[in-house]
Amino acid sequence: MSGRRPAPVVTGTVRPGWEGVRDAFARGQAEDPGGAQLAVRHGGRTVVDLWTPGTGRFGYGTAPDGAGSVHGAGCAGGTDGAGVTGGEAFRADSVGVLMSVSKALVAVCAHLLIERGVLDPADPVARHWPEFAAAGKAETTVADLLAHRAGLPAYTDDPAGLPEALLLDPAARVRALAALSPVWDPGRAFLYHALTYGDLVGEVVRRVSGESVGRFLAREVAGPLGLDLWIGLPEREEHRFVPQRAVRPDPTPGQVAQAVERAGLAPDDRLATSLRASSAELGRATASFGTRRGRAAEFPAAGGIGDARSLARLYAALVGPVDGVRLLSAATVDRARAPCTDHLPQPGVLHRLDGPDRSRFGLGFELPRPGTPLLGEGSFGHAGAGGRLGMAHPESGLAVGYVCTAMAWEPSAGPDPRWMPWTEAVRKAAGLGGG
Repeated sequence: MSGRRPAPVVTGTVRPGWEGVRDAFARGQAEDPGGAQLAVRHGGRTVVDLWTPGTGRFGYGTAPDGAGSVHGAGCAGGTDGAGVTGGEAFRADSVGVLMSVSKALVAVCAHLLIERGVLDPADPVARHWPEFAAAGKAETTVADLLAHRAGLPAYTDDPAGLPEALLLDPAARVRALAALSPVWDPGRAFLYHALTYGDLVGEVVRRVSGESVGRFLAREVAGPLGLDLWIGLPEREEHRFVPQRAVRPDPTPGQVAQAVERAGLAPDDRLATSLRASSAELGRATASFGTRRGRAAEFPAAGGIGDARSLARLYAALVGPVDGVRLLSAATVDRARAPCTDHLPQPGVLHRLDGPDRSRFGLGFELPRPGTPLLGEGSFGHAGAGGRLGMAHPESGLAVGYVCTAMAWEPSAGPDPRWMPWTEAVRKAAGLGGG
């Protein structure tokens, strides 16, 4: 046998002039064992709506050769005794975990409140969440939370992370953050808040709006736009859920500790223990997404669930009207995509690792960089672990959603190879260049 995988079966529709995106999507998915959806809107209308069930190597009941199925930060899937068999093919109406693409959903909720005048990025967080003022956080601003500048990348200083019983309790997570002192002076450095971001910003949304960020999203965003996007998957939608799978083993706690030490941090350095805790917490949370309990819980930073069509429709409504609904004004979008971390170092000795491909953040959204180029200069969005992606380019009216089941993207290696063919084709079809 040659070992070559069959070309993926790509299904769906494209408008005239966008046919190249279909061919590029097929090329990008050619080596992908999982399924994927790609949706593109241009000027508010759908121009690409494609999906593929994958090459079949996953089988959706069996992990791929050499890969795990439900252990740690790289994967979530399998069965959980709650009506999800994991045996269904990925289809047009399937939904999956969005991982950090979820952070953009939380940011949208915050910006709706900012636009309504009941929240301001310059507000001290403690104005809305008084308990947060403890342990030296009285001056931390809402903007610090949105831009990963708060100095709270984990819920605890224990390198083992918050235990599962507390991690699955939203109130316990919020209490832990309120009591914790920041690892660096808020606003003076930045570092990705992989899991805590959702509870930090989400609790501000709850304090201001009176309802959880998942309920606020459902009422103010998903409902008016008819989106299949949730932070907390309703049980009635479980039959559409398809699990994600890892294509490589997850790092062990020992490997994470070694990586932190190689970065120049002493084992007992508080930043080192926080990074180890963050990795452990993210692993537990991600594994929980393979269970009904985890999918129903609100993990705002990583546990959003949805499909590519809804991501594209959401981003389209951020940059223009969609069926008469526009979520944010142009001025609010400009404020959200303005760089908020370009002038800041990473904390402690991590500043020595700063380079041209370091992360860039606006107020809650990722900005283009070599490893996550999005749609080029001026675009904004958010990628998610394994390769999910949502983004928009206001000047061109482009909005894109990409959802996949194979946890294949390795951020340290650059952009996901699955993205690149269709991203260039989308840019070309929209008149932004590309090959």
